[in-house]
Amino acid sequence: MRGALVRSVPRHATEPTPTTWVSAQDRTPLRPGSVLLHWRHTSAGGMDVTARLGLASMDVTLATWPNLHGDWAPVVHPTLLETMGLHAALSVAINALSLANHLADV
Repeated sequence: MRGALVRSVPRHATEPTPTTWVSAQDRTPLRPGSVLLHWRHTSAGGMDVTARLGLASMDVTLATWPNLHGDWAPVVHPTLLETMGLHAALSVAINALSLANHLADV
């Protein structure tokens, strides 16, 4: 597997995060604002978790959490929630600005 594409982030870390599996063969760039989680077992018995963020021009590493043990969802939850919320707010602002510019041209 390439990882799990985060579909949405619940308000509380104790709730499950809806995801969709993405196969290793799927090299389609992430949509802007999308987050892909990938994890790999470590020799110390933990998990290295990486989050990739889709931007308009490329995918970038959003965060890495090395050697997490146990349930790592509460550790990554705050970053996912803040990032996806920020992207949603920026999308609304960009659309509002585009609309304002369009109305100013009319």
